[in-house]
This record gives sequence, structure tokens and C-alpha cells, in this order.
Amino acid sequence: MEIIDVWAQLPSERFLKEPWLETLLRWTGQKAGIEPLSPEDLLRQMDEAGVAISLISAWHGPSGALITNDEVERAVDAAPKRFRGLMSVDLFDPMGAVREIRTRSKSGNFAGVRIVPWLWDLPPNDRRYYPVYAACVDAGLPFCTQIGHTGPLKRSETGRPIPYLEEVLLDFPELVVIGGHVGFPWIDEVISLAHKFPNFYVDTSAYAVHRLPERLVRFMNAEGRSRVMFGTNAPMLSASRCLAKLDALGLDDAAKEQFLSGNARRVFSL
Repeated sequence: MEIIDVWAQLPSERFLKEPWLETLLRWTGQKAGIEPLSPEDLLRQMDEAGVAISLISAWHGPSGALITNDEVERAVDAAPKRFRGLMSVDLFDPMGAVREIRTRSKSGNFAGVRIVPWLWDLPPNDRRYYPVYAACVDAGLPFCTQIGHTGPLKRSETGRPIPYLEEVLLDFPELVVIGGHVGFPWIDEVISLAHKFPNFYVDTSAYAVHRLPERLVRFMNAEGRSRVMFGTNAPMLSASRCLAKLDALGLDDAAKEQFLSGNARRVFSL
């Protein structure tokens, strides 16, 4: 069965020097830290787990780019059948962000845009995001974000789905939004948004699947089977580790196929 990982990254030296990473590594049992990951390293991890495609993310925050769009694009160019990019932009430069999305979307290397709210300490209904949303709609690209609590010692409030993300979905009914990292502890809010908005999806990155909240697993195997997709947050978690106990979820074959690849192929036009 095909597997698509919708949240991975190739961390740069700049990314790995960020002080907030220490807490995240403690959460994932990697106290010794992680090394920069090359495209070849990630491809080996993907092959071990049977992952066909990974969406690799750029990172941009208030201090600048931690993983640049150029770095992501070079990786995609090196393995175009295995990688697609998720660009990131500077919220403090609205017109620069719009131009970046317009330009990069024409290359065919990027499948969406990702901004991590806790990195900016700005919830997704902040006015600084709105030019980005409009540019995503114009370019036909999904907007990817993080929902739920934060692994790093940063405020979790920016990842609360209601009211912040709900206001975005109300204001931009044409915008496809993917909430990554599950949304715990606000799982009921996440599922409520998925019921209410046909353009809202969830990815399971940052979770080994046997640790997914039971309420979300029930949703995945019933009315939510077309709304949840697989992600890892590699290299913090590998696909092999995330999927080791997949059968314990009790998903039927149709739900499993949509979770592992079908939803991602449709939503990201892969």
C-alpha cells in the first residue's frame, strides 16, 4: 500500500542551533541531538518504511529563514519523484510573501505553504497571515499549519483550533487548510472543525500512530476517513517508528489507504 508523508524536513545547521529544539528532542527521546539530514539520508529512511513521497518543509520565523525555500527546492530537484516542497514565507513582509508564493508556485516543485504559529507567537487569525491565505487561494495551494500543544517550550495557545483557525476557515472558504500534529489536547475542537468545514484536514505528524487519541482513531475509521493523512515530522520521528503498530488502529483497508496516501494525493494534487 502506497505511503505519503506530508510533514518532513531536512534540518539545516541554522535550524539545529535553535534553542527551542532541545525540549522537542527530549520529548522524542533524542537527548543527544540530531545531525543535519541530507536528501539521501531521508530517502534511505523512506525506503526502509516504504514511503513513496515526502513533503519536505521550509521554515521561516521572526529571526529569518531556518530552512530556506531554495534549500527545499534543490532537494526536490535532486529527487523529483520522491520529494515535493512546502514553502514558508515571512509574515512581517506581506507583499514579499505574496510574491514568493506566486513565483514558487509556478515551478511545480511546491505542493503547499506551511507556517508554524508558535514560532511567530501569532495565532492563525492574526492579520499578518491574511495576505498569505489570499495568495494560497490564488495559486491553488493548500495552507499547512500546526495545531495543538507545542513540544518546544513555547505558548500552545496559538495552536488552539477554536476560535483562531475557525475564523480563518470562515473568512476563506476556498482555502484548503491542513492542521498538523493532531491538535491534542483539543481533539473535540479539531473534529468539530472537520465536520463543519469541508476544506479542513488533519495530519498525524509528530505522533507514532499507536499514540493517536482514541477519539481521532474512531473518526479516521468512520466519517473522517477522507479527512486525516499520515505525517512523521521527520527526522524527529521516522516513518518506520510512526507506522510500527499501524495494525493496532483497526482501520479497514479503505480507511488505511486514504490515511496513508489517498487523502494526501487528492489534497496536495500529487
